[in-house]
Amino acid sequence: MIFIAIIIGCVIGAIIGVNMPMISYTYSGYLAIAIIAALDSVFGGIASTLNKNFDLKIFVTGFFGNAILSILLTYLGQKLNVDIYLAAIVVFVGRMFNNLAIIRRYYIEKFSKEKQKNKKKEEKKEEKKVEEN
Repeated sequence: MIFIAIIIGCVIGAIIGVNMPMISYTYSGYLAIAIIAALDSVFGGIASTLNKNFDLKIFVTGFFGNAILSILLTYLGQKLNVDIYLAAIVVFVGRMFNNLAIIRRYYIEKFSKEKQKNKKKEEKKEEKKVEEN
């Protein structure tokens, strides 16, 4: 169910993105950091779904909270003439890679277990054939 929602969201986002006007250079930094923060929340949501501890309230508050905090850091950094947003990028991208590693490990273990089960079933079938002969 969650994967269907993800696919629908991606399709809607792509349609909106194609029809949206260009973002000015002034706001592109804000948008970029907000997208990275939102993607961090999405990968975290997928990882927590796989670990069976997903909570929608935590996901939504993290999604918008991370995006707003990263935009505020970018704004503060521009006012102070310091690239504070780089720290946010490092943190969010690092967390994205950690969540991606969790997702990858989950599917590798899942496929490995299925492969082992199939192999055991084939061995049992062959043993039955040998016993029958």
